[in-house]
Amino acid sequence: MRFPLRAPDLSTSLTDTWAKAGHRISDLLTPSLRLGVTGLARSGKTVFITALIRNLTQGGRLPFFGPYAEGRLISANLEPQPDDNVPRFDYEGHVRALEADPPVWPESTRRVSELRVAISFAPEHAIRRALGIRRLNLDIVDYPGEWLLDLAMLGESYASWSRDALERARLGAHAAAGAEWLSFVSALDPTTAEDEQLALDGARRFTAYLHAARAQSAVATLGPGRFLMPGDLEGSPLLTFFPLPLDQDSVPERGSLAAMMARRYDSYVAHVVRPFFREHFSRLDRQIVLVDVLGALNGGADAIAELERALASVLRAFRPGVASWLASLVGARRIDRLLFAATKADHIHHTSHDRLEAILKLLTERAAVRAGEAGAEARVMALAALRATREAEVRDGKAMLPCIVGVPLPGETVSGQRFDGKREVALFPGDLPDDPAGVLSGAAPFSATFPRFRPPRLLPAQKSGETPAPPHIRLDRALDFLIGDWLA
Repeated sequence: MRFPLRAPDLSTSLTDTWAKAGHRISDLLTPSLRLGVTGLARSGKTVFITALIRNLTQGGRLPFFGPYAEGRLISANLEPQPDDNVPRFDYEGHVRALEADPPVWPESTRRVSELRVAISFAPEHAIRRALGIRRLNLDIVDYPGEWLLDLAMLGESYASWSRDALERARLGAHAAAGAEWLSFVSALDPTTAEDEQLALDGARRFTAYLHAARAQSAVATLGPGRFLMPGDLEGSPLLTFFPLPLDQDSVPERGSLAAMMARRYDSYVAHVVRPFFREHFSRLDRQIVLVDVLGALNGGADAIAELERALASVLRAFRPGVASWLASLVGARRIDRLLFAATKADHIHHTSHDRLEAILKLLTERAAVRAGEAGAEARVMALAALRATREAEVRDGKAMLPCIVGVPLPGETVSGQRFDGKREVALFPGDLPDDPAGVLSGAAPFSATFPRFRPPRLLPAQKSGETPAPPHIRLDRALDFLIGDWLA
């Protein structure tokens, strides 16, 4: 039976149709911003991502994040990520770790992972308002810093990579870790016939050296990255090679050990490094690189030089160009903003935060000279995504010392006193010198050994419906630089 269509029904039907069409157009015109987050070892990228998402979705104290401070940030919600073949960043698991009593630091991730945050906002830009663009899909891509450093291998031959790896193994803190492996390599003849057992033995010794150097060094930047994080490649010929002393222009003789190693090096680049670049890195719009600058300063001249080399390698990886929200709608991708963040700013007094930034700025400027011209707009910042300490003043005789106060993790030792994970300690961290060049040259060294502090406990939503904001240092400034312009 057919029913007559009355005028009110027609009006409702047309309204619904236009509404649905409007939603479809809005979805098609919703820009997506891919934010890469990585960090050199022990820099806290898992905590950074967790704190970033928590502050966006649950609200936080973000006075220097423009859209939030201006009241234009309407909501932020987790949504299914766009890439079905990429593991999901375990945000909920990391939050549970920080909500526990006592709270614990989340486990670091050792692979690529991803999470989407859909941000609704009130646009200021006239074109956005005209097109009805009131949402941004923020796709956060987390990946190990070691994989970023591997990108330098894309333009490097096996002979050149070998020479650099051998030189670094003989330097400073690496020398002790690499002594046994270097002795093994020095006894080898690269022209000897290829031998699978010899390749396995050499790769095992090389990997052991990499792990030992990582454990001993204040700045762990050695690779290849998958030797340290093999995953499902463990035991594969892709990870069964090691550096040999070769002339840069030499061509290994067919069937020789050197030819075998060069072939597997090329395979590693082709099947590990290049797919990572193509499938993940080349699709990024913005990037933050977290750096433990304080750890490098405590490690001395060798650690500082190692960090500078790593920053130069990072800068070489970024393509020049300008990205925009409009370009994202037509598929044009390029990294146009790059933030180097000195983490653990909560380990020093706020009077030294700007000095920490100045040290990292000088390091990146020197690294940029080594790397050549870099196209992305780079900025430096000192931050603590989740603040584990507070500040206080402690009297020392007639003087008042600016101190940090926190709860050391169980087993940590301060001035010979072993802590149980419950008691607080007040520490005078010292002041970073005003002259960053003097710090890096050793003329004005800074050295302070900090315990690992217990994280603050994240509190669930209260009866009022509000969720207490987690403490941080300059996370809002980082957000404003990385995504603020896309929400204008």
